Amino acid sequence: MMDGKDLEAEIHPLRKEDGKLKDSPGRAPAPGDEAAGHPAPQTRLSRCRAVAFFLSLSLCLLVVFVVSFVIPCPERPVSQGSWRVELSSAVAYDFLATEDVDGDKIQDVLFLYKKNSGGSNGSRSCADEGFSSPCTFMAAVSGASGSVLWERPAAQDAALAQCVVAQPKGRTPASACVLVGQPGTLLAVDALTGETLWRRAGGPGGNASVLSTLLAVPDLDADGAPDLLVLTQEGQEVQGSLYSGGSGLQLGHCGSLGPAGASSPLLYKTRAGAHYVLLPCASSLCGYPVKGLYETAAGRESPLQKDPAWEHKLDPTTHRLPWRSPGAIRYLMLVPGRAGQDLLLVSAEACVLLDGQELSPRWTLDAAQVFRKPTLGHYKPDTLALAVENGTGSDRQILLLDAGTGSILWRQALLSLPGDPPPASLPTADRRSAFFFWGRHEPAGASQVDPGGPQHSLYLFHPTLPSVLLELANVSAHITAFHVALLEPSRHAACVILTGPAGLDTPGLVSVTKHKVRDLIAGGRVTRLVEGGHDSDQAVRDRFSRLRYRGEA
Repeated sequence: MMDGKDLEAEIHPLRKEDGKLKDSPGRAPAPGDEAAGHPAPQTRLSRCRAVAFFLSLSLCLLVVFVVSFVIPCPERPVSQGSWRVELSSAVAYDFLATEDVDGDKIQDVLFLYKKNSGGSNGSRSCADEGFSSPCTFMAAVSGASGSVLWERPAAQDAALAQCVVAQPKGRTPASACVLVGQPGTLLAVDALTGETLWRRAGGPGGNASVLSTLLAVPDLDADGAPDLLVLTQEGQEVQGSLYSGGSGLQLGHCGSLGPAGASSPLLYKTRAGAHYVLLPCASSLCGYPVKGLYETAAGRESPLQKDPAWEHKLDPTTHRLPWRSPGAIRYLMLVPGRAGQDLLLVSAEACVLLDGQELSPRWTLDAAQVFRKPTLGHYKPDTLALAVENGTGSDRQILLLDAGTGSILWRQALLSLPGDPPPASLPTADRRSAFFFWGRHEPAGASQVDPGGPQHSLYLFHPTLPSVLLELANVSAHITAFHVALLEPSRHAACVILTGPAGLDTPGLVSVTKHKVRDLIAGGRVTRLVEGGHDSDQAVRDRFSRLRYRGEA
């Protein structure tokens, strides 16, 4: 039978353990210990924790104070809304590129001009690089302020310049600009410093004209950089030569690629992963596998592949594809499609979108008079559109076509002037695009523009305001090149305009001008395309000002 203590333990099993935890092992606490100045161990621990907490809090506050008030914050570069760089007694080439040269996270502007003696700051002269005067200079100016970052003589005469060409892995810089000079030189320039990465003689000869595109083909010599295919026209024949993108060494001559067409060549990658060089040949399209071009030029096997479906379609003798254009092909461009890239062919009579694999027409726009290359953009969210200039002069219309179906989404008559640049576009945050058109809006019944003093007008259009154009600027000088870009990521768009003499033989004033698009909008003139509309002109400008732009996907 249980005694009293065992019965109590059975009924309250934790009470005994609780008593053990409170008592010191082997000894009961003496009455009055705490009153005698001997605190319990748990009280001592609580005080230590409080001291540690306040020390940690004081240290955190000290760090915040130092970071906020003592260490200066890095200054963000101040980007001017507009700037202008002028060069006297010079001529300009149709070349504009952007690259962050000085590392301030703002894109800078590269351009070409031809001038006597030294550059604008007298750093180097034509004679310093072995050229006679005048010679071609390449220059980089700050996108923030317009100050000259570097400039250098690059060639006697420039035939073609292209940025950006990837360099071998591990090399600084990671990219370069390649300039094809005449007579017979290739030059790769470090875009960050203007220094020569490599220079090679033996490029296109004096009797050859360089076609207007430098094709970056897959790395054939295994040096880690894409290689370069330079196509030239001698007489009526197109000739091709391959060069190493990493060193500039010639890999070989591809021989004749057939009769010259009216359009520039295009590098196309089929859905099977094979690379082909496409060339318009009269009213047809000729295709050459890069694998075959390299094996002809270098005389050895290439790891690249051919596409059996394309090889079945190509004529083995003429290299022509079976599809024929309703007229001579003027422009050839790639259009992203549902299952890869499709091909847009612009001829003298129609625009045709070909399926990139089957080479069958997806759609045709008949009765077209398109004399310039269309521009890609988005009219509806994430729906690709083509900006097409149909006709010239007073008969010119701007068409925005659905790239998938060829249907007309928007059209507007816009008088064109000789020397107007082609349209441009820039993606906006709502997954559409802002379109920039040059020309002159003439309401019905208005008098024609005086041909003696034409003013090139720049208009902004956004699909959310389909009945409005906003006139941003007027330029009376000859426009050599025009570029729209996000010079500051996730911030404001800017347009860059290069003006100069109409020809390369008569020097004059060359200027490079940058304008922030938002600043141009503030003073823009609202052009209403239809009668009515409830918004005031200022409300329209405010809506354009609220547009946010994003980089290319």
